[in-house]
Amino acid sequence: MIEGVRIDKWLWAVRLFKTRSQATDACKSGKIRIDGHIVKPSREVKTGDEISISQQAITKNVKVLGILDNRVGAPLVPDYMKDLTPEEEYARVKMMRQLNFEFRDPGTGRPTKRHRREIEVLKKYLGE
Repeated sequence: MIEGVRIDKWLWAVRLFKTRSQATDACKSGKIRIDGHIVKPSREVKTGDEISISQQAITKNVKVLGILDNRVGAPLVPDYMKDLTPEEEYARVKMMRQLNFEFRDPGTGRPTKRHRREIEVLKKYLGE
């Protein structure tokens, strides 16, 4: 039975990061905390640890329920971690995505006069 495993390997194994090197980079840049302390990629994770992960616009909080050495399929992830992130965080991110109505695909050029007026109407309607 495994007692502990590296944090970067565990984060990759429970599918919080797509690659192990991304998990390592997140640790090195101070985006991973265990019990409030910034950790290095070599820090060992034990059952019961609470991990805080800063990703883009959201801070996820997870609790370690089991130790993994290898990556598992998505249906098995709840056996090894519990998501403690409040629903308000996910709702805030969803709202931010919906409000990103000004986004234009690269190469489409500047908005026309008509599009600009539509954007102004939307901004007025949303109270910006």
